[in-house]
Amino acid sequence: MTHAISNCIWFDGKAKEAANFYKEVFGSFEMISENPFVVNYSLFGRRFMHLNGGPGYPINPSISFYISAETEAEIDTLWAKLTTGGKVMMPLNTYPWSKKYGWCADQFGVNWQLMLGHESTCKVMPHMLFCGTNNGRAAEAISFYTGIFKESEIKTISKYEKGEADTEGNIKYSQFELTKFPFGAMDSSGAHQFSFNEGVSFIVMVDTQEEIDYYWNNLIVDGSPARCGWLKDKFGVSWQIVPSILGKYMTNPETAPKATYAFLQMSKFIIADLVKAVE
Repeated sequence: MTHAISNCIWFDGKAKEAANFYKEVFGSFEMISENPFVVNYSLFGRRFMHLNGGPGYPINPSISFYISAETEAEIDTLWAKLTTGGKVMMPLNTYPWSKKYGWCADQFGVNWQLMLGHESTCKVMPHMLFCGTNNGRAAEAISFYTGIFKESEIKTISKYEKGEADTEGNIKYSQFELTKFPFGAMDSSGAHQFSFNEGVSFIVMVDTQEEIDYYWNNLIVDGSPARCGWLKDKFGVSWQIVPSILGKYMTNPETAPKATYAFLQMSKFIIADLVKAVE
């Protein structure tokens, strides 16, 4: 079974502090589990993991999170909280695509796009920005991801036309679903000084070795492997392919050290080796 894709955000010692902040900002927050290294929670029904991974991968705007606001009062309140100590990327204002929209990075560097009346099947939606060497590849990425994941669907794609603000044919807005959850992607020809990194990654949790092999072998095509179930796809987006049994081992004080030692030796997860090391 493939579980819903969840979101991992890399922090330098502030995983719990950031989770507490989002609980206060958004309200619709459910704590799932926590330890000094990892905090798992649900935000508007979508699962997030905060990882205290150290200073290696600063979060940047290449992956942001859309929030659909239902009222002007809601978007104003969220904007005020998220921009406190943060950075405004695009001011909260009226734009051709929305009566009220704004893009900001909060005090932890996590990027949020707030839109009044944004239509989505989930209130929070991860969004990928294809820029630099990836500029013009958003359509390729959407086709790649929806071809791999089950229960996928392309909902809408809007492209820049001649005379608009970006390269003709580039994607200016899109929405697609992977495992029934919405994602967004767009291109940008701007001179951005960032690209996809491990600061924000996606976790694919599965039950069997066959599923691990399937997602690993498909997502890694023209990409590169990393450690502990991590890989980069051909666009540089980071994915974690994780067996569901790991959660059971990591929440048990008796098995957690053995499980940790075992998976630190792995690139792709091998469930049989993990079970053998623990049991």
